[in-house]
Amino acid sequence: MLFIKNVTIKEAMLFLLFAGVILAAKWTVNLLVKKRKGKSAQNDRIMQGISSLVNWAAFYGIIILFLFYFSREKWLFYTLFTAGEVDVTLYLIIVAFLTVSLANRIVKVFTKYVLTSVYEFYGVDRGLGYSFNRMIYYTVMIAALAISLTTVGLDLTAAAAMLGVLGIGIGFGMRNIAGNFISGIIILFERPIEIGEVIEINNKIGKIESIRLRSTIVRTAKEGTLIVPNQYFIEQIIKNRTGSEMLAQVLISVAYGTDTDKVEKLLREAVEVVMPKTEGVLTAPAPDIRFVDFRNKAMDFLIEVPVANFEAKQKFESRLRHVIAEKFYKNGIELATVQLLSNE
Repeated sequence: MLFIKNVTIKEAMLFLLFAGVILAAKWTVNLLVKKRKGKSAQNDRIMQGISSLVNWAAFYGIIILFLFYFSREKWLFYTLFTAGEVDVTLYLIIVAFLTVSLANRIVKVFTKYVLTSVYEFYGVDRGLGYSFNRMIYYTVMIAALAISLTTVGLDLTAAAAMLGVLGIGIGFGMRNIAGNFISGIIILFERPIEIGEVIEINNKIGKIESIRLRSTIVRTAKEGTLIVPNQYFIEQIIKNRTGSEMLAQVLISVAYGTDTDKVEKLLREAVEVVMPKTEGVLTAPAPDIRFVDFRNKAMDFLIEVPVANFEAKQKFESRLRHVIAEKFYKNGIELATVQLLSNE
């Protein structure tokens, strides 16, 4: 064949033999790992990490074998371009790619399966562990990228100078990205918010799923996933709902002149009807029903009931509004009209 004309039959057979040995070793290790699973959660995590590492080691091993046995093929060393005194070839590019991708895989396996067990053993806080993992990952990847660029002949000193000049020119255009990047580093170190915490953003309540260098992922029950720029958490006031009491709240505006005692009585009856039928509603502290404000020809009442989670809050508020509407209709209680509220 044209692409392997300089490879002897012996070398080709050796390549196939060693590739087969690598695949057989991979299959054997995975079989042993599968048999050792189920003893404990920590053991399963370690076994899964070993299996993942072996799979990738087999992949890289076969590629390295290919480069070794086919190293005399001219097309591998054909000069694509020249960088300084270095002739950049397909061989060098493959080596650079292997360096970056292997570093990426190893550091992910190490942080996910090894460091997680270490953090659990020593009782390291989840948010602090996440910060350590991010710092290790970015440090290793920057080092691997620098080695790869050096391998293909890129002068990092010249590149740094060029990036410095470009940075001045595009700094104004990328100031928001830079601000989010710096804010992400501040969040990782200071940890004003952490993974798993419940926060409120623009009247939306959600749980933090991931903190990246540029943005933070917040999952809500109703609006789905929110991608929030990190700069927002540094510059704005964020309500951290973790550990705080969650309340289902319903605000009702009735027409001015309505019997307030009767309204409060009907609201209390509605709460007593809905509470036993909704899961996640807490019995303590007791529900709070208050006459909270006067507005232009309107009176506001607020109902607050403690709930266990956001899903219970949504369901309770919806059901309570249904019951209130029914009771108000039967008792002739009129809500404040939209026109009256808009003239406030």
